[in-house]
Amino acid sequence: MPFVTLGYGTPFSFLYAAVRRRSLGLGITAAGYGAGTAAVMMMLQAGDPIFLVLGSFLAILLWIAGTGHAFAVRPSVFPREIPRNVLNEHAIEVARYRRSLREQARALAAEDPALARELRIGRPDVPRTYDDGGLVDVNHAPREIIEALPGMTPEIADRIVRRRAQTGGFVSVEEMALDADVPPDVLPQLADFTIFLR
Repeated sequence: MPFVTLGYGTPFSFLYAAVRRRSLGLGITAAGYGAGTAAVMMMLQAGDPIFLVLGSFLAILLWIAGTGHAFAVRPSVFPREIPRNVLNEHAIEVARYRRSLREQARALAAEDPALARELRIGRPDVPRTYDDGGLVDVNHAPREIIEALPGMTPEIADRIVRRRAQTGGFVSVEEMALDADVPPDVLPQLADFTIFLR
């Protein structure tokens, strides 16, 4: 708007920006441009050649400065929003990546259980540097971590922890489901996030 209106629309542009962003600084800027525009109009209407030259120079200065300033503040007034489909695609990519990390951690644990224990795979409750994609070692993780698994309830978590203490742990999600009386509909949710290290 400042460019198209030769600078006369600059105060209104900054006033709109101040209201939109609720910014006192932009409001003061709008007032400054308004005072400058009023001064230009008074000089141009005075009829004096000196005022005419000064008014013209100030008008050009306000036009260029207002246009540049408007372009500078535009990103903060009208921030670019990432389209929702791009956010969704990113979320899908992250979920797939996390799934691949879980698969890699499981393969490593099957190949070298001692290394898996050293890397603390499935133990989000302890300090570690290895990213296992969100696996939980049901045989060693504390109750609150088990309860946070998808589909889990406090009652099921209690049964799992109690049964784990009695038997020394589980070898698979199916054995855990059988021994701890985990409902069948919860199994698919648990299978993706659980590991059973001995």
